[in-house]
Amino acid sequence: MTPSEIVPLAFDKESVDVWGLLDPRHRDWPVVYVLDQTSASKSGRHPEERLRDIYVGETRNAVARLRQHLANPEKRQLDSIRVIVDETFNKSACLDLESRLIQLLSADGSYSVLNRNDGITAANYYDRNRYRSVFDGVVNRLRADGVFTRPIPEIENSDLFKLSPFKALTQDQAAAVEDILEGLFDDIREGAGGTLVIEGQPGTGKTVVAVYLLKLLMDIVAHPSVEEIDGDSLFSDFFLGDYAEMLAGLRVGMVIPQQSLRDSIKKVFRKTPGLSPSMVMTPFDVGQSDEEWDLLIVDEAHRLNQRANQSTGVLNKKFPEINTRLFGADDLSKTQLDWIVAKSRHQILLVDVAQSVRPADLSNETVEALLRTARSEGRHYGLSTQMRVQAGADFVGYVRRVLRIDGRTPQVDRPSPQQFDGYDLRMFDDLGELHREIRARDAEGGLARLVAGYAWKWVSKKDPSAADIELDGVSLRWNGTTKDWISSKNALEEVGSIHTVQGYDLNYAGVIIGGDLRYDAATGQMFVDRSSYFDVKGVENNKQLGRRYTDAEVRQFVLNIYGVLLTRGIRGTYVYVVDPALRAYLKPFLAPNRAAVGPNAT
Repeated sequence: MTPSEIVPLAFDKESVDVWGLLDPRHRDWPVVYVLDQTSASKSGRHPEERLRDIYVGETRNAVARLRQHLANPEKRQLDSIRVIVDETFNKSACLDLESRLIQLLSADGSYSVLNRNDGITAANYYDRNRYRSVFDGVVNRLRADGVFTRPIPEIENSDLFKLSPFKALTQDQAAAVEDILEGLFDDIREGAGGTLVIEGQPGTGKTVVAVYLLKLLMDIVAHPSVEEIDGDSLFSDFFLGDYAEMLAGLRVGMVIPQQSLRDSIKKVFRKTPGLSPSMVMTPFDVGQSDEEWDLLIVDEAHRLNQRANQSTGVLNKKFPEINTRLFGADDLSKTQLDWIVAKSRHQILLVDVAQSVRPADLSNETVEALLRTARSEGRHYGLSTQMRVQAGADFVGYVRRVLRIDGRTPQVDRPSPQQFDGYDLRMFDDLGELHREIRARDAEGGLARLVAGYAWKWVSKKDPSAADIELDGVSLRWNGTTKDWISSKNALEEVGSIHTVQGYDLNYAGVIIGGDLRYDAATGQMFVDRSSYFDVKGVENNKQLGRRYTDAEVRQFVLNIYGVLLTRGIRGTYVYVVDPALRAYLKPFLAPNRAAVGPNAT
């Protein structure tokens, strides 16, 4: 037996039985297998997308396991088997390869992956790095055989991969999911409702947890046969007992306030069995609906709106109408969070108070009160493991500490400059040089983009030939689309705003800190220049609530925006600062890796 042999078989009992006689290890050796459907038209289940069904598994007794699949009517449309055998495989390696293949196939875009997501594992084991290089070779050979349609880097850069429900959870994510499920089932048994809160900084995978949890619940509802359940999988206990019966008829939905992220998740749900894009809604969809939900999961819940001037006249009309419909009167104190609670028995809210970026968002007081209540009732779950930034969780906290200096006690507030090994952190004095470096990183691995604070008017929205940002002889335009801008055709030559990148990953982020944020060296304070801040909704006073936003409050929103932008990059962050005083202040903190700095960088 040669290492990493991929054995093709027809999906029938005779082929499996004959193969089983060729080597005793076919009945007693850890292997991974792929069950494929060579033509999407055979099942007729996915006419719109023309998706092929595919299933990935691992087992120690390949013949017995494949016979079980042959007897399963839900897999009768499959017609091809590929068994991946390797004389060095062990149980841990097979679980890891199974997880890797499921994640990549679910994001390839051509498949409907029939697996549940309860068995995805991120466990460490002996010699894992060596096995991971072997796995990439397996993927490349499967691609040559027509199983994969895209190369690994292209798949990993896609929204389908980053937002897939087939993720290997970190330990704190898995613990949160398990605790939430147990709490949810306890509430159902007791006939009680309630709100659960998941809190985490950027990159801790709040959206991953939300999508994963929704898929897992739908898999439990599907109530697979006992033979299909792997007793060693992470959440196998929830597929036994009366859990499926408790969820019978469960009506669930996912609420996402941001349009761009909402559209991306709809695309993922469209390709995932058990999920539907109709599950993904705006807060207004929920408020206007005649339906009630058993469970609503709200991602980026801090971006839910309080009563404020909305982006369109239509939405301004809808807000009081929904309030009146739900509460009998247009109570100005009611927020979209109140709509969610009124329309559902159970709520799961994913929040980060430091990612509120507009006055219309839920107030800090509201979010902090929500967190206090959740903690006191044992319904608060924290995520801490950094999944995005390779510099680790310390980088996110470091950026936040750097940006939140108030100058009153600088010896205490000001962090010491840190270096982050393996993370490409640089500052540039020339915007053209920064853009060239972003283009170079994009050519190497994709997903390198320019992003900026809202410090320039969006002139090109009405005049596509106009430039929005002109600095150092460079002319740039804002994002040409608000939907999936990161993957759009012209994204590399445009600049994304907070509203197009919040919730997304980049490999490299080129962050332009505009003239909206400045630094007073005499007082040691950062301050906002309102004359250079052009997000109308970012400074708008709340006439409905009679609230005027001070410079200090607007400053906090702007700092939150840059805190988000500076933590988008997985592998590196490049920074250009317009204000000379702020540039001088930030330079020791954001240009620590001197060896990585280019000729025109600082």
